[in-house]
Amino acid sequence: MDAVTTLPRSRPLTRADLDAIPDDGHRYELIDGVLVVSPAPSWLHQRVVTRLWRLLDSACPVDLEVLVAPFDVAIADNTVLRPDVLVARQRELTQRDLPAAPVLAVEVLSPSTRRVDLTLKRSRYEAAGCPSYWVVDPLEPALTAWDLEEGAYVEVAHVWRENTWRAERPYLVDVCPHDLVVDRHG
Repeated sequence: MDAVTTLPRSRPLTRADLDAIPDDGHRYELIDGVLVVSPAPSWLHQRVVTRLWRLLDSACPVDLEVLVAPFDVAIADNTVLRPDVLVARQRELTQRDLPAAPVLAVEVLSPSTRRVDLTLKRSRYEAAGCPSYWVVDPLEPALTAWDLEEGAYVEVAHVWRENTWRAERPYLVDVCPHDLVVDRHG
């Protein structure tokens, strides 16, 4: 029998409420006290996450760390996000989470998360001071990147298919959306 959790109804949710939810294969995040639930990702989504991790990790400076979901970014007691890929300062990581904005948060779009990733999460990372936010659309394939300038995100790249973009933040790395999704065996 599945475990049942009753969530509070009269207040915004907190990190403690999130911790009480049993692991059932869904992805749970909090944005300003609101629970956001996503299904397990598709294999294409995971391919993009894995390839992007490899690409970012291979160019990563020693003082930074590249991680993949699920890893909590606890930017407030009522906001715990799990970006698909993140780059963090090693000195800011704890065993449990990153209790600060990452230097880069990346979301891979899927039909169930597209609007949340492009609006709510983007806005929340911007407010938290995350220097760079990227979204990858595996169906086009495309990558859009924003950098924080004077407290607001400014689009710095939109590349698709075989076009390559040289990211300068959080460090130099060349990204080609096609390479993140292409089937290397067929």
